[in-house]
Amino acid sequence: MIPVEIGVQSPRVVHFSEENNEEGLRNLLDLVEELREKAANKVAAYQQRVSRYYNKRVNPRPLREGDLVLRNSTIADPTGTRGKLAPNWEGPYKVKRVLHPGTFKL
Repeated sequence: MIPVEIGVQSPRVVHFSEENNEEGLRNLLDLVEELREKAANKVAAYQQRVSRYYNKRVNPRPLREGDLVLRNSTIADPTGTRGKLAPNWEGPYKVKRVLHPGTFKL
């Protein structure tokens, strides 16, 4: 309790009982799994809404032969020996051939 509640008791202190508190905590423990599932469902629904919102505004642009592209340098150097001040992208490279959608020969 804070010092003010010693002289003037708040409704929280007046209506507190150990038995009701223990019973309430046990009831909450029984509902923990259900609350977690509800939270997970809300997160999944939110992520779907954000994904739909983003995908509505994205214009996919397929790459063709002759296009100039940048290559991610962290993929080119998986050991990470370049340091944090190294550039994140390499290039530009020209696309020589499209092997599969999303796979290119530079």
